[in-house]
Amino acid sequence: MSSSNNPIPSGPLARRASRRVLVQHGERKIWVGGDAPVVVQSMTNTDTADAVGTAIQIKELARAGSELVRLTVDRPEAAAAVPYIRDQLDKMGIDVPLVGDFHYNGHTLLTEYPDCAAALSKYRINPGNVGKGAKRDTQFAQMIEVAAKYDKPVRIGVNWGSLDQALLARIMDENAAREHPWTAQAVMYEALITSAIENAVRAEELGLARDKIILSCKVSGVQDLIAVYRELGKRCDYPLHLGLTEAGMGSKGIVASTAALSVLLQEGIGDTIRISLTPEPGGDRTKEVVVGQEILQTMGLRKFTPMVIACPGCGRTTSTVFQELADDIQCYLREQMPEWKKTFPGVEAMNVAVMGCIVNGPGESKHANIGISLPGTGESPAAPVFVDGEKVATLRGDNIVGEFQAIVLEYVKKNYSKAA
Repeated sequence: MSSSNNPIPSGPLARRASRRVLVQHGERKIWVGGDAPVVVQSMTNTDTADAVGTAIQIKELARAGSELVRLTVDRPEAAAAVPYIRDQLDKMGIDVPLVGDFHYNGHTLLTEYPDCAAALSKYRINPGNVGKGAKRDTQFAQMIEVAAKYDKPVRIGVNWGSLDQALLARIMDENAAREHPWTAQAVMYEALITSAIENAVRAEELGLARDKIILSCKVSGVQDLIAVYRELGKRCDYPLHLGLTEAGMGSKGIVASTAALSVLLQEGIGDTIRISLTPEPGGDRTKEVVVGQEILQTMGLRKFTPMVIACPGCGRTTSTVFQELADDIQCYLREQMPEWKKTFPGVEAMNVAVMGCIVNGPGESKHANIGISLPGTGESPAAPVFVDGEKVATLRGDNIVGEFQAIVLEYVKKNYSKAA
């Protein structure tokens, strides 16, 4: 332990200074950058031409907490569907801003489908996929001019899987002329960063306001992402979108994304995030939203839903009762949040403890807003419940889940209603 009189520092560093970009649909305003909270976004995996299916998935993502939703606009049928999707969402009361993801033919789709260009709240342009040679500059300019015309922000999103080959060749030639050439890895990093910044400058020269630009440099390696964004953050003051591209499936994708993004967020780098999980067969697309929220909430950067603290289990907890209760309560809290956040402001900061035995159960339960200590193996079949540190009840029998859930709901109504 340090003998210094200064307290041990805790929490993430202050956010890196960046410009603020407004992404808006109607009255819904999402600020990205500056002192705004880190924004969670997601992306659909439906065929955008299937307007009904896409609108349903966007609704699910938005209700899960996605603050921006990106969708692929890859062909005329998709572009034609975007205004209908926006209209269906508005009718359902879903005002989440939509981001159009364009590759290869975005210049054509944005110019030939003006209703699509107007319905989207933001465009994503990959400078490596806008054309080659002389066409590249023309087609990039067409997309930026449409964005400026409709006053839409743009994410210039570079990806090392589709890097501008002409720019990469230029960086390689420059490296070959150095007295001490860089490694191939360093050259790739430089190409990613240079592509993002040079295209942002070009967009400004074409008339897009500086406060309409967000940058990203997506890679699939954890250490690569950290290195690239640390350097990108030093060289520009545009807001930065973070994400480990092609993160993978299941625990691998979650762990890799968490490892990479947590380091950068801890250092104050990053203004918006997306968790690029490969969906498991039949899996729920909203999982990427939940993971993004949980990264930010466990780091203390934002609060989205009440957190459930639960022990891992051991030889004292051979019963699965506490595991089932922890899962039931966590699911219950998340399902309630779309309505609770309207009616019970501040409820997302609530902590609930579901513990499995007498060792840490009572103590951990007392630290939470609401806690329950379930009986471990050989313990008395009783479950004390604590509210703000005080024991208020002891539950027994077959309906502990229902009774504890009722206590949670009563606590929420009492402590977080607008009249409280």
